[in-house]
Amino acid sequence: MKMRNPWIWFVVAGIAMSVWTSCVVIYDIDLLQHLAAWWPASVTMVFGSFIAGASAEGGGAVAFPVFTLILKIPPDAARNFSLMIQSVGMVSASAMIIGLRIPIEHRAVIIPSIGGIVGMVLGTYTVAPLMEPVPTKLFFVSLWLGFGIGLWRINRSATRHVRESLPARLERRDVLILLTTGFIGGIVTSVVGNGIDMLTFCVLTLWYGLSEKVSTPTSVVLMSVLTVAGTAFHAGVVNDIGPKEFNAWIAAAPVVVFVAPLGAWVASKLRRLHIAYLLQIIIVAQFVGALLVLTPSLPHLAFTAAVSVVSTAVMLRIDRTGQ
Repeated sequence: MKMRNPWIWFVVAGIAMSVWTSCVVIYDIDLLQHLAAWWPASVTMVFGSFIAGASAEGGGAVAFPVFTLILKIPPDAARNFSLMIQSVGMVSASAMIIGLRIPIEHRAVIIPSIGGIVGMVLGTYTVAPLMEPVPTKLFFVSLWLGFGIGLWRINRSATRHVRESLPARLERRDVLILLTTGFIGGIVTSVVGNGIDMLTFCVLTLWYGLSEKVSTPTSVVLMSVLTVAGTAFHAGVVNDIGPKEFNAWIAAAPVVVFVAPLGAWVASKLRRLHIAYLLQIIIVAQFVGALLVLTPSLPHLAFTAAVSVVSTAVMLRIDRTGQ
């Protein structure tokens, strides 16, 4: 697939690296010592940014559980880092998607992003402060498990009919569905650093029957909008970005600029079902890993089961692929 507008990605990558270089110079950072101290962030985002570009799970889907479960970084700091690093990686991947002219559903970017920004701001002040560390981590992996089950269910038949775009004319109900999806996804994003991408992906594939080849890059572009807005919101309004997430961002930003668009390019070469299988593997690995690392108590296990059941029920309820 030939990149028809290569300048788009080069401009985005150039801006990102200029901002990164400015931060290194302004804060007089010794890069060798810094990378030696924060190499886990760089390694994490090699995998995280590739997955971010290639699937409906943003880089925060890898960064958040690794940072909170393994590196023992508080959830709010991990959330902020997820937003910050995706504002580089997801935007870079989006530039690659646009440059390659990979098909996306533009209306599923514009409409959910409006609801998403509102939900993210509201969730930051109302929902996120109420979430304690362990339940937050379990909520994250349990929510995605339900989505994975829904995705597996619709792809039991390899020949299911898919469509390449939303209806030519969106009814008022369609606009409301996309706005609501974005709003709920924005609230989830306010807690864990991503979520609107997966929620929108599920609505597009289950409710509207879009091909994963279209809904995946659409979710990547949508998430890039929310991450830029979220990073600006936390840096300029909430003012809660601390040294941990900033140091991790310095270590990982140069990685995601190049690896995330690579993931987007690889995904454009994969078949629809291969994208779905990749996503399911990631979701199951996250869930099992969280249970092994956290060793949750009985109440936490009950909470995990409840979230998994509810999210699965929602996925089954919105599944219209058989109709």
